[in-house]
Amino acid sequence: MQKLRQDVNMGKNLRILRMKAQLTQSQVAAKLQVSGSDITRSVYSRYETGELNIKASDLIRLKKIFYCQYDDFFVGLLDES
Repeated sequence: MQKLRQDVNMGKNLRILRMKAQLTQSQVAAKLQVSGSDITRSVYSRYETGELNIKASDLIRLKKIFYCQYDDFFVGLLDES
């Protein structure tokens, strides 16, 4: 059986964006929940550490929370290939 490759890790960029917004992981999770996500702080933490790949729906919500562009989530990721 072939093992699936993990997708590129956006965790570092998520953490940077969260820190720029001066939010805790708990605050981000709460804002995501208010906007309709079923995420917990623990799951969001796993996004930042790269243990989980982020859902597209959560990425859309995070763009609004962080007041950023989609490109900001992908900064430097092509360099890691």
